[in-house]
Amino acid sequence: MSAAHDNIVEHEKSHPQLDGTSSPGTGSTAASYEGNLDNLLKEALYPDDSYTADGTYWADLPRRERYAFISKQQGAEAKREFAWIWQMFKQDPMQPFRTYWRKYVLTGMGLFVEGYVLFSIGNLSALFKSAWPTCWGSYTDCNKNWVDAVTYLEIIGIIVGQCVVGYEGDWIGRKFGLCQDALIMLIGSILLTGVWSNNLNAWVIVYGWSLFIYGIGVGGEYPMTGTKALESNVEGPTGARDDRLHRGRNVVGAFLMQGWGQVFNQCILLISLMIFHSGDTTPPFSPRSAQATYRVQFGLAVIVHLWLFYHRLYKVNDADTQIQAAKRKQNTSGYDIHSLRLLNSHYWGRLVATAGAWFANDVFFYGTKVFSSTFIGIIHPGASLVVTWEYNLINLAVSLCGYYLAFLLIDNKFYGRRNMQQVGFAFDFFIYLFAAIFFNELRVNGAPIAAFQFMYHFSSFWNQFGPNCVSFLVAGECFPASIRSTAHGFSAACGKLGALLPTVVFHYLDDRSKFWFAMPFGALGFLVTAVFLPDTTGLDLREQERYWRCVRAGHPEQYHGIAIHPQHLSWYERVVLNRNRFYDPVQDRIDRIDELRVMYESHLIAREDATGASYDPDHSFISADVERYFALEQPVDKRVKRQITKEAAIRGEFAANEKVHRSALEESLGGRV
Repeated sequence: MSAAHDNIVEHEKSHPQLDGTSSPGTGSTAASYEGNLDNLLKEALYPDDSYTADGTYWADLPRRERYAFISKQQGAEAKREFAWIWQMFKQDPMQPFRTYWRKYVLTGMGLFVEGYVLFSIGNLSALFKSAWPTCWGSYTDCNKNWVDAVTYLEIIGIIVGQCVVGYEGDWIGRKFGLCQDALIMLIGSILLTGVWSNNLNAWVIVYGWSLFIYGIGVGGEYPMTGTKALESNVEGPTGARDDRLHRGRNVVGAFLMQGWGQVFNQCILLISLMIFHSGDTTPPFSPRSAQATYRVQFGLAVIVHLWLFYHRLYKVNDADTQIQAAKRKQNTSGYDIHSLRLLNSHYWGRLVATAGAWFANDVFFYGTKVFSSTFIGIIHPGASLVVTWEYNLINLAVSLCGYYLAFLLIDNKFYGRRNMQQVGFAFDFFIYLFAAIFFNELRVNGAPIAAFQFMYHFSSFWNQFGPNCVSFLVAGECFPASIRSTAHGFSAACGKLGALLPTVVFHYLDDRSKFWFAMPFGALGFLVTAVFLPDTTGLDLREQERYWRCVRAGHPEQYHGIAIHPQHLSWYERVVLNRNRFYDPVQDRIDRIDELRVMYESHLIAREDATGASYDPDHSFISADVERYFALEQPVDKRVKRQITKEAAIRGEFAANEKVHRSALEESLGGRV
């Protein structure tokens, strides 16, 4: 352990109060020594962004003290970030924008092109009706079922991609899923750009199946982008701090690229139509103008998809760190079937929350997006195609405001995920209820129709500043790494079933009934969120992994940490299952020190193993202070001969893959690990 000894010597030079002159003895000297020794683990056990100076978790504080702690911590963090941004700006005015690009734009680029391509389908349908009225209007040249199937095939493809790629992400890896998605979307975008036939009905059929292929890639983007953004840069103390304070922002920052994709697409459509229609925006539009417009907007997407595939294949190298670490700790090489079974039995309530809320949300979100021209036609009767697109652009701009407000407040401990989703569902429910009740009165010219337009845009704002952003985040955040992609994909697929529902039903409803139909799903989303969704705001994801290791071992009662704190459990888990009964901060401190000891010993073995042990991101948490603590702690506490107990082995699966340490564990437990 020469390397550890060198670190300790170096640390003593910078900590003279802990050198040989302060050796343990009696009275105040011994007490001072013990206190200084405990301070070595303070950052590892009680990070100041989540704990008070005396080691009290922020959610355990009385309401007034909690308010003061959170306000002070968030104020200090905001000040630190502004100073950091200002420092970057002074060195290079473009550096903050490059940082934003790398952190959020590159991660969410798959969702950008998804928003660009798929949400153009509703806009293009209105253009096709003007250019080919006998196909998309009277259906004399085209089969009505195939025209309607264009939307169905798009959503079915997304569902297939979400289920399949979500499974692959946990089985093969995140990078494989990311590259596969980019390749499938590239192929789909090429097909969409080049599709052609002299027969309109045949063209519609090929167009629909091209959307199905593209949709498979889009479906995979949801679990892959979500888990990639969730698991990025969480190694080490700095990464762990960012994970606790800004994890939601990191995910929503990538997700809101979907909104930018929609905005860019609407702008490209407007510009292209004016160019190819000789600057005139008056219908009818010729087939040649329509063909050129839709091919140019899809062709631009091909270029972005080509770059995206290259970037993910050659530049993304850290996507699999967390899933590989989880597999090593759980001693699995393929898909973790055991965790999947436990997901269905132990976390089924969370699946109801994430899948049910996503289903309810997509009835609103996709219903109003796929049928955006219909809804805008309701609030602006007789509007031309270009006017409809202009109104849609306004609606998208309002939606972006909702995205960015969610981006700013998603990690606020006063508001957080669960409250944000409930408030968003409540506003959508009441807006649609009001619109349905006063439908005829609101369509009168003047102030009433202006109020109707405001309500439609306002519902889009609350949809983004609420369930649309939150459902994307919590679908992965509520579950452990080994099955995170699967759970996210399943939840997203249930959401797309909600998207499929209005595309089928709205064809058979009058305009007023569309509002009556969508309105109850706001209440459904509010209900499943209130009952089954835990609030993971501020929760360290490493604590969730600690709890999950105990669950996998069949001993959830041996976990006593903050993952089962009442603040981070759903109403169902807290009141019905009473999972917080094992929460014990004092015992958890002992457990965490035991786990740090196992991690420390494993770290020494990995560092000194001549054959080279597998990299474990947990080793990055072994600081010089932690090394010093364990080098000094055992002689001081006279626990040199202390054996690692069976409980510590269960909670300390950190080193299960390292042969030397595994042999030591087997020997200490009489051959049972």
